[in-house]
Amino acid sequence: MSRPATRAKVSVRAIAALAFAAVVVVALDQGVKALVVANLPYGQAVPVLGDALQFLYVRNPGAAFSFAVNMTWVFSIVSTAVVVAIIVFARRIRSMWWAIVLGMLLGGALGNLLDRLFREPGFGRGHVVDFISTPWMMPAIYNIADSFICVSMVVFVLLVVFGVNLDGTRALSAKQQSAADARADAAAAPSDTAPAAARTAGAPDPRAPRDDRDALGHDAT
Repeated sequence: MSRPATRAKVSVRAIAALAFAAVVVVALDQGVKALVVANLPYGQAVPVLGDALQFLYVRNPGAAFSFAVNMTWVFSIVSTAVVVAIIVFARRIRSMWWAIVLGMLLGGALGNLLDRLFREPGFGRGHVVDFISTPWMMPAIYNIADSFICVSMVVFVLLVVFGVNLDGTRALSAKQQSAADARADAAAAPSDTAPAAARTAGAPDPRAPRDDRDALGHDAT
């Protein structure tokens, strides 16, 4: 009876962590975008760390990192589908790592989706505010939501590689699985042979010398 209660408690903690991560990412993304729109000149690079990091305020009608600029409505639909899928999928999460990763992904998707829904030129076709420029790393301009999406995908891959399951358990490697199967077979072997051993335990050994008293019913007393 205590096992379901424990799983329910872990699930609530995981969902809370996912929601917290998503809220933090959305608040940070939208807050910084508001500051950028209010204070940065449009289309003019502002050096922060020389050529390594610049702020360049632009409006992106496409996907993350300014890709596919003529398909804004498609990415609005895709972002909505990602948000809905994560929300539906959240009840299966037991791992805090997975909760945080999916929370960052959810927050990043929501941050850009809010731009597409409520910014100009119209609902579902809004342009995303981008402002981070790192020419030494990539030519594209991006934002905080894009950064969290990329980080979450990297950690996602690492969790899969290291075999961390959604419920917090670790997947066994091929060697560990083989050892576990061998232990299971060894544990099952005595129980399989026990009935046969029990049936033959009382049978006399045909090679042992015969006691005539047994043959006469023990009446030689």
